[in-house]
Parts: sequence; structure tokens; C-alpha cells
Amino acid sequence: MTAFTVALVLVVAAAGLLRWRRPAWYWLAFGVTLAALRVLVRYRSVMDACGLTVPPARWRLALARATNQPIPEPRPPRIRRLRPTRTGLVLRLKLRPGQDVFDIAAASDRLRHSFSMFGVTSREVRSGVVEVRMTGYDVLKRVQMPAETETLPMRVPVALREDGSVHYRDYRAIPHALTLGATESGKSVYQRNLVAGLAPLDVALVGIDCKQGVELFPLARRFSALADSPDTAAELLDALVARMADVYRLIRTQQRITVDVPDAEIAAEIWDLPVELRPTPVVVLVDEVAELALYATKEEEKRRDRIITALVRLAQLGRAAGIYLEICGQRFGSELGKGITMLRAQLTGRTAHRLNDETSANMAFGDIAPDAVLAAIQIPAELRGLAIAGDASGGWHRIRAPHTSLRQAVNLCNRYADRTPDLPELATFRPTTGTATELVPSAKASPATA
Repeated sequence: MTAFTVALVLVVAAAGLLRWRRPAWYWLAFGVTLAALRVLVRYRSVMDACGLTVPPARWRLALARATNQPIPEPRPPRIRRLRPTRTGLVLRLKLRPGQDVFDIAAASDRLRHSFSMFGVTSREVRSGVVEVRMTGYDVLKRVQMPAETETLPMRVPVALREDGSVHYRDYRAIPHALTLGATESGKSVYQRNLVAGLAPLDVALVGIDCKQGVELFPLARRFSALADSPDTAAELLDALVARMADVYRLIRTQQRITVDVPDAEIAAEIWDLPVELRPTPVVVLVDEVAELALYATKEEEKRRDRIITALVRLAQLGRAAGIYLEICGQRFGSELGKGITMLRAQLTGRTAHRLNDETSANMAFGDIAPDAVLAAIQIPAELRGLAIAGDASGGWHRIRAPHTSLRQAVNLCNRYADRTPDLPELATFRPTTGTATELVPSAKASPATA
């Protein structure tokens, strides 16, 4: 009995230590089993207390009265599947007649408390089926990306969502995006993760960094073109507009619209072209958009109008030509001048780190998800890297990118430097680099995201 007591105390102490120092290990070792039992045991009573049950069918009531049986209890949604994950539980429910997916969403906070979970989110899988994702611990406190992620063309994992799933940047689904964040909010780390994810792919990277290139020029070996001033940026954007026109001419010559050509083979974008004819897709990263929109003289105003016009054209027409925009900035408001709100309207993806003013949050989410505005301005300063990500569908999530140092990003870009395509239209803007920089071992990444 003494040995058993000692062993039990050691197990409890180990569980407590793991829960404090390594919550992911604690969840996999102890938490997932306890949480699954807790959900299964409490399920009916919790659903009844949260108002997520429906009265029994009339034929059941009639049968109970006819047979002098007790009245059937209200019925909760039926559990179709309970699946444990490395961060929580996934519960798939079949709704009863008369229930709605918004009922589950409205009760998420009550379900979180009732099942003693860290977070609960829900989404509709199909008509009548809802997936409830429960997280057992704060997955955004110490971001650990899964060892394996889904690999698709032009789709890269960049962050972790609060429900434990991976947040992807899918350029074919959301071609253009806006990323905002104040100083020391984690925006640069998010951008490095984006470049690190794109580096192994067959894609051309084009950068505009008006801070004299301090953010993007260390990654120059993987970039096909770089600009470090508004004057160079204006010429680079004009070259991209010209490339876009050339790509459209190529698509037009390959359409071959005749009665003999099947519908599936008629080309309307670069992804419809044969692989041997398909132009290389281009991702344009603008590090600080406000520097391109500010002006002090008449000449600078003309340059500014030229830049914004080119960006709007690329945002409106670039998707089918394989040109995608990543617009980043600390501040984004209508005071940046004409054309800014038109540009914003074309940027479907929105990501906002900690912001210093509500106006920028409104520019990011006011037109697609007004309830995300409050979440964006409430991000605390000490949680660097935490962000709100949304799109035109109105949905939004809290995300956090894993910490990636500049040295780690440089090493990745140097490793995949041979994948950097030469684009004749942008040859003038190709950064000059010396011999390949030797890969320097990175310092151990801090658990906090910078």
C-alpha cells in the first residue's frame, strides 16, 4: 500500500509539473483521456443546461402515454464522432430538427466552462452537421506547429489558430492580403514565416522595402526583384503591370475557343495553361505601404499616384496572371490619399496584429467583420505575434505565428536560392548578391513570439 501511495504521488506530481511546464505533453499523457470522459459523462446534462436540447417527438409522447411509460427526456444533438487531437477534442454533432448552428456558436462560452476546456469553437460542416473544436490548453502561449502540414501549390502554413488548427495562406483562394501591426507587434515575424514558407516553392518573390531594405534585403538571395525606395518601387510596379499584360496576351493566344476544345481546356488564367507554358507566379511583398503613399512635393505626389494606381491595377487584375499582393503596414487609413480605400477593397485577406488606433482596425475589418475590430484593439502589448485573421466571408480567428529569427529566415532563403527564377521584365531590379552565405546555426528560438 505504501509503494502504491508513493507511485500515485509521483504520478500526480509529474502530471502537475507537465501541466505547468509542458502543457502539450500533459494533454497527450493525461488530459485527453480525462477530457473525453468528462465530455461523455456530462454531455446530456450540459446540453440541457445550455438550452441545446429539443422536446421529444410527438409520436414518442403518444407512445409513452399509450404504454403508461415515463415521458421521454429532451434530446440533445447526437454525437457522431469524438476525435482526440494533439491540442484538444473534435466533436462532430448531428443537429436535431429545429436546431441551428448559431445555437451551438452562441453557447460556446458556456460549453467551455461546463466541459472545463480552454476554448470552444464551432463551424458548420454541412447541413445539419456541426463540428465543435475544443482546446485543452492555451495553444497560442507557446506556438508549436505540427510536424506535418498539408502541402498544396501556392498554399503555405504561417501560423497556428486558437482552436489548434493550422492557419494557411492560400494564394489561389485568397489572392491578395493586407497585414497591419504596430511597432513590436510581431508583424515582421509573420512576414518572415511567409517568406520561409514560400522559399521552397516554384514562385518568384518581389519585395518593396522602403526602410532602406533592412527587412527584406537580408533575404535577397531568394528574391527575383527588390526595391528600397519609392522611386525604384514605382518603376518596379510599372514593370509588373507590363508583365501582367504580357501574361494576358499569352493566355489569349492559348484559349483556342472552338467547338472541338472541351470546356475544361479553355484557359482563363495561368493555372489553366499547360505546365510547359505556364508563367512563374509572382508574390509581391510591400513592407510599409504608408511610405509609398506619403508625399511632400508635387513631384512626390505624381510618383505617389503612379504607385497607388499600379497597386490597384495589380490587385484588380493580377490574380489570373499569377501576381499576388501582400500589403503590410503599421498604419492604414483613408488619410493616405485617394485610391487607398479602392486598394483595400481588393485585399480579401486581412490580418491585424496589435494596433495603436481603432481607425486602422476599422480599415482592416470594419467592412467584413465588425466584431473583429474590438478583438484587434484588445490585443495586449506583451503578446507579440498574436493577431486577428479574417477574410471577406466574415469569419475571423485568433492566430499566432511561431518565432522565426532573421537568421533562420536568411538560412532558408540561402538554402533555396537555386529556386529563384530570373524574370526578364524584372532583371533591372534583381538584387546583387555575392557568393552564397554560409548557413550559420541559429540561436535557440525563444518560446515567446517576437
